[in-house]
Amino acid sequence: MDKLIITCALTGAEVTKALNPAIPYTAREMAQSAREAVAAGASILHIHARYDDGRPTQDAARYGEILKAIRQACPEAILQVSTGGATGMSREERLQPLSLNPEMATLDCGTLNFGGDEIFINTENDIIAFAQAIQQRGIYKELECFEKGHVDMALRLHKKGLITGPLHFSFVLGVNGGMTGEYRDFQFMRESIPADATYSVAGIGRYEFPLASYAIAEGGHVRVGFEDNIYLEKGLLASSNAQLVEKVVKMAGENGRDIASPQEARAMLRMGEKR
Repeated sequence: MDKLIITCALTGAEVTKALNPAIPYTAREMAQSAREAVAAGASILHIHARYDDGRPTQDAARYGEILKAIRQACPEAILQVSTGGATGMSREERLQPLSLNPEMATLDCGTLNFGGDEIFINTENDIIAFAQAIQQRGIYKELECFEKGHVDMALRLHKKGLITGPLHFSFVLGVNGGMTGEYRDFQFMRESIPADATYSVAGIGRYEFPLASYAIAEGGHVRVGFEDNIYLEKGLLASSNAQLVEKVVKMAGENGRDIASPQEARAMLRMGEKR
């Protein structure tokens, strides 16, 4: 079985220090958290930008400051920027980090209710525009799918030539308004993608580690981090992103899977192929 690629989602756009004081906001905090996560076994760092007071932003200058700090702290890691941003942001806002030519970026493949009045909007034209902007810059994309319809959208646009390969999916399960993260959901999503595609799972809240165990056992890859879950176990806050990564590394070891280095992850995901 292939080595396990671990992504660490450092901070997200919504979770706050009021929920867990270890959530990184500043560039310095992000860099320190990134360094610890990579040392623990993460190859990919999923990055949202925050201002020092915790407000989410897609501002390219702020992203540039954060990416520079993280690159200095762990130059070997794969840096993956979010084009999702936060709910309510315009297409133009969300596209800003691409101007920095990151190595990797997310591409959200559908609209989703986020609870209450929050709707994460990704129209078909949005998805096409994001795909073209990412691909024109030669940036490797991760296809974020919160439910089966998002996979279908990605594959339909791929068939039309609007989303190019290699296809690497991220199944983000357990979000309020999306699919839950039960084993049946994981299997449904995994069996819905092409045989030559790769995938990672991101379980929200209590689904984080059960989904990690499914992916580890079945040859997939795993995302953990404060964006998705702030607890090491029920009732016990994680003290760092690295703690969450370390738990997955231990799970992988118990299942006989080694951990991929950033360079190995690049090869496994075929990041050098033309897009």
